[in-house]
Amino acid sequence: MEREEQATKVVAIGGGTGLSTLLRGLKEHTPHTTAIVTVADDGGSSGRLRRELGVLPPGDFRNCIAALADDEALITQLFQYRFGQGQGLNGHSFGNLFITALAAVTGSFERALLETGRVLKVQGRILPSTLEDVTLVADLRQEVDPLAGASKLTRVQGESAIPRSGQPIERVFLRPDRVRAYPEAVRAILEAELIVIGPGSLFTSVLPNLLVQDVCRAVEASSAPKIYVCNVATQPGETDEFDVGQHVTALQRHVGQGVVTHVLANNNMVSSKEQPQLRPVRSSYPTGEGYEVIEGDLIDPGAPWRHDSQKLANQVMQFYSDLVVGDFE
Repeated sequence: MEREEQATKVVAIGGGTGLSTLLRGLKEHTPHTTAIVTVADDGGSSGRLRRELGVLPPGDFRNCIAALADDEALITQLFQYRFGQGQGLNGHSFGNLFITALAAVTGSFERALLETGRVLKVQGRILPSTLEDVTLVADLRQEVDPLAGASKLTRVQGESAIPRSGQPIERVFLRPDRVRAYPEAVRAILEAELIVIGPGSLFTSVLPNLLVQDVCRAVEASSAPKIYVCNVATQPGETDEFDVGQHVTALQRHVGQGVVTHVLANNNMVSSKEQPQLRPVRSSYPTGEGYEVIEGDLIDPGAPWRHDSQKLANQVMQFYSDLVVGDFE
């Protein structure tokens, strides 16, 4: 009980495997973690369920549930089990089907998340940034005459289609552009003692949450420290050749400077022989841009293109602890 009362209230904003990696480590530090998850996913099993049944895409929520579950090993194995055959079942994961079925039984997606968390003893909460059906759209810059430096903008619809285009991303936005934030997500942000943005695909996992206007406003209004966790490797089709500073610039260009006070960056530059297209994100950035950069070794030794859960969570919580101690000195 004492641990729960003293534990830090953390809100983590993102999606994809990056968010679940962070959550897996954070649950060792605090039971008061709230994950705010994008609903823009339209690929794979999630996309099929979204199109065929009209539900919110469950995939990123499934990953977060598995990461925060009390018996993570068993739940992860069960929820991530993917059917390899069967008409209609092929390609679907059990977790996606479970959440979708529970949404039908309980009458709502948000109720399904709540009941899933209760049944599986999830240590924290998992909330959508919005309950509305949104489509992520990107304007891409396409060269038409490289010698003259001429280019034009082309538009691509759908989260899964954006990185496949191979063109530099000028901007991303939601359709419809004004959607209502999920009230519990806004409340969690305003009550948070620490807000963590990322890690995850910058344009297709992190930004879709902040493009929900009231989510972004809540982050800006919060007095909590707001730390952006930069990816440790570039992502083909999204952040090719980006360094840390370019990640932050792209984020701020979309949602303003008020959403980030600090940036956590990896400084252990290890290239991967298994994934040579995923290059380490260089820890270079401009100074005087209104944010402070903290560097550390954050990579998974076995997969250096990914964060290590424990290293990442330890660095995040150490950052917060140092801030709190500094405030009292």
